[in-house]
Amino acid sequence: MSPVRRCSRTACSQPAVFTLTYVYADSTAVLGPLATYAEPHCYDLCAEHAERLTAPRGWEVVRLPTDGASPSSDDLEALANAVREAARPSPSGGGEPVGQGVEVGRRGHLRVLRSAQQHRGDR
Repeated sequence: MSPVRRCSRTACSQPAVFTLTYVYADSTAVLGPLATYAEPHCYDLCAEHAERLTAPRGWEVVRLPTDGASPSSDDLEALANAVREAARPSPSGGGEPVGQGVEVGRRGHLRVLRSAQQHRGDR
């Protein structure tokens, strides 16, 4: 088996350079740099198919920046943890999780959170 992953599109033999993930609950398609490992329910795409990617009507396509650098293991672990958390069924209490973050921005269904300042003067 070749160490180079190929595009997931039928009959395409080009090397994959992007990974596509669908977030069905949010009607979002996320296109980012090629994941380190092939994951179930993710699709590897070549540059041509990634460029031509469209989503169904009513869906949003989020294209993560690709600066050519490989993501760090911390970035990949954080992304994997976020995907696992989103896939878990919501607790019976419902509603949004309560945390220590303060919302500082929003784009569609995505939120940017900043850690709440600690009261002991720690920074």
